[in-house]
Amino acid sequence: MKKGDVIRQVIEGKSVVIYPAGKEGAPSIYLNSFNDNSREIYNALGEITEKDVSLISISTLDWNRDMTPWPFSPSIRGMDSFYGGADEYLDLLTSKIIPEVEKEIGTPSVRAISGYSLGGLFAIYSLFRTDLFSFSASISGSLWYPSFKEFVCSSPLLRSLEGVYFSLGDRERLTGNPYLNTVEESTIQIFRYFKDNGVNTIFESNKGNHYKNAVKRTVKGLNWIIENS
Repeated sequence: MKKGDVIRQVIEGKSVVIYPAGKEGAPSIYLNSFNDNSREIYNALGEITEKDVSLISISTLDWNRDMTPWPFSPSIRGMDSFYGGADEYLDLLTSKIIPEVEKEIGTPSVRAISGYSLGGLFAIYSLFRTDLFSFSASISGSLWYPSFKEFVCSSPLLRSLEGVYFSLGDRERLTGNPYLNTVEESTIQIFRYFKDNGVNTIFESNKGNHYKNAVKRTVKGLNWIIENS
């Protein structure tokens, strides 16, 4: 195994792509993806940092099930239903995927969990269900999810965290959807929860709506983890 190698696995139906660091013990970042754009993200990271990191992209997810903490069926025409399978997926991630990955890359100095949109929701939720991760990045995260900010603000952290990153587009709240238009308020409230609990955390506002410059936003979040680990 050396830096530049790419290892591809399928674990319980999930596509896992590993970009290993050049040395054992480097930080590892797990990125849950709707579509696997990890090569573009990995290459962009390499252009802005020389620090060693293993990037692990997981895709072919049942997105509205695997990334959501509890079921939610919105009463809005055209809006998807969500099925609340995050605990089941997190068990797969922690009990099977991570051990298989670490057979290839060894034990990292730190583990981080990250994602965009619903993946960002899962990245925060997981901090309250496992102590395996010391960093998290919620990139344009769907923190509007009903009752999620209440869940976070009433739940104890399972470990001392090293860093949590949040970002949103500055137009994401500008929607007539009564759920989605709460995203900025909820994200800032959750950000403040971590800050008030002594966690190194940051909230960044990016130009544009939810879908603008997704790769660039993801790279910014992952690089913040790398620079702070």
